[in-house]
Amino acid sequence: MGKKLRILIAKPGLDGHDRGAKVVARGLRDAGFEVIYTGLHQTPEMIAEAALQEDVDAVGLSILSGAHMVLIPETMRLLREKGAGDILVFGGGIIPEEDKKALYEQGCGRLFGPGTEIREIVEYLKEKFPDS
Repeated sequence: MGKKLRILIAKPGLDGHDRGAKVVARGLRDAGFEVIYTGLHQTPEMIAEAALQEDVDAVGLSILSGAHMVLIPETMRLLREKGAGDILVFGGGIIPEEDKKALYEQGCGRLFGPGTEIREIVEYLKEKFPDS
């Protein structure tokens, strides 16, 4: 058995709807991951700093505001700038397929839509981190 995965769940931007982020955080914790939830209204800078301080393996961003094409790339850029470009960034929210494709091309991990079962997210993370 490898190390326990540490996952940061963050809610960037001004959107105040965090039920999905909380459900994912709880589900991942129930699946055995260590989960840190940052709470509402986080900036990419705050998220990148929290990821470094918490020494996480992955960052899950929940975005419903439509600002995913700004917030996700900026978070990834800041992580790379801080020497933590190896931290997996994945996300969820209402993200059009053409935007998903553009984000995948920038190196973003999988993007999950509303109604995704926690099992699917857990399986994805276990595939990405097979030694944990």
